[in-house]
Amino acid sequence: MSVSQSVTRRHFITGSAAAIFATKLRAQAATCPFRLAVITDEISSDFDHACYVASHDFGLSWVEIRSAWGLGTERLSEAQIAEAKKILAKYNLKVTDLATPLFKSDFPGAPLSKESPNKDAAKIPKDLSDQEALMEKFVGLAKSFDTDRIRCFDFWRLEDPKPFRKAMNAELDKAATFYAKHNLKLVIENEMACNTGSGVEAAALLAAVPNPNLMLNWDPGNSGSFVGDVPFPTDYARLPKKRIGHVHVKSVSQSPGKDRGFEWQPVGKGDIDWVGQLRALHRDGYHFGVSLETHWHGGPGTDKNAINESSTRVNMAGLKDALKAANITC
Repeated sequence: MSVSQSVTRRHFITGSAAAIFATKLRAQAATCPFRLAVITDEISSDFDHACYVASHDFGLSWVEIRSAWGLGTERLSEAQIAEAKKILAKYNLKVTDLATPLFKSDFPGAPLSKESPNKDAAKIPKDLSDQEALMEKFVGLAKSFDTDRIRCFDFWRLEDPKPFRKAMNAELDKAATFYAKHNLKLVIENEMACNTGSGVEAAALLAAVPNPNLMLNWDPGNSGSFVGDVPFPTDYARLPKKRIGHVHVKSVSQSPGKDRGFEWQPVGKGDIDWVGQLRALHRDGYHFGVSLETHWHGGPGTDKNAINESSTRVNMAGLKDALKAANITC
């Protein structure tokens, strides 16, 4: 047998074994009570490579899209959208939601937030027409990617949101009603840089805006960045379970001595009880997206791309270990 024949045969055997392993993982995923997913750009900005890893290495049937090829979904051209759809089909992947930046913006009339990238208060838009244009655009994008969920935020965090809370609630209610007409769900993420950051704040918002089409993108890791916060079981107990429409998985440890007061950690370490949280979600009949959003970038690698991918691999392993410990087959 020639060297070239030997190499070809070895590659064939290796590839076949990997394909069998991927098929086994995907068979397990088919029995998963959740839409187990990963945000693709946490693996790589190369959309094809990210989808390959999600399907072939992680055995997933779902992904969450925030950006592709370095562009947010709202900036993708028609040709890029078409290419992304081909890639999803190639790897037999479905989309849990569009992780859009909707309402991660300054609120008109409010003081400039220290979290805002806009450093000039005079340049805060006078109205939300720019966000309304995005709302319209995301309808078409959601249809293109065959998903029924659009992620949003609760505007850049204010020192005192109380004077603007009623008006912000009205805008969120309006947006949820708009998307309901298109058979789409609006899922608002609790994000520490926005006015709804903790689980306590998420519960308060959902109570103030009872519109059932406004659901929560529950992120225990983000909630856990607040000193003294206990995402599970304390915060989770406050949340209306039927209004949780998406879940992000990441881990964090509170570090009051650090500049930010917290540090991201790999899933399985840190302060988040993911075994308990996953078990409770399953117990409560939750069956939508459970999507890895790495954030921790302590994996091995010689450059940013390699570190992002290796870190996500570490976190996915941690997530799958937590699922196993919770007696959930995925």
